[in-house]
Amino acid sequence: MDRIIYKIVPRELWQEARREGVFRGATIDLQDGYIHFSTAGQAIETAGRHFAGIDNLLLVAVEAAALGEALRFEPSRGGDLFPHLYANLPLDAVVWEKPLPLGADGLHIFPEMER
Repeated sequence: MDRIIYKIVPRELWQEARREGVFRGATIDLQDGYIHFSTAGQAIETAGRHFAGIDNLLLVAVEAAALGEALRFEPSRGGDLFPHLYANLPLDAVVWEKPLPLGADGLHIFPEMER
């Protein structure tokens, strides 16, 4: 299991979570019943598939072990195992949050990610 997992979040939604002290998820997370995360190896493809051309995003790094049994790695895109959190995200599990700007080519520019 990767030590760090990642969530791509609209900046405004993340600011709301900071004010409330907890992240409950984006619309898709609330619909699916869990918070979608990606590993370092999955995040760039996730951005391209689900956030193409969208600006004003943050990449949030989360300590996987801090999420306990509510975090499950489950098959998704192409059978790859994706991290899904069946609980709210406690903000004390967040390692860092960084801007995810769009480059001139329209693709997101990712900071260095650890596994």
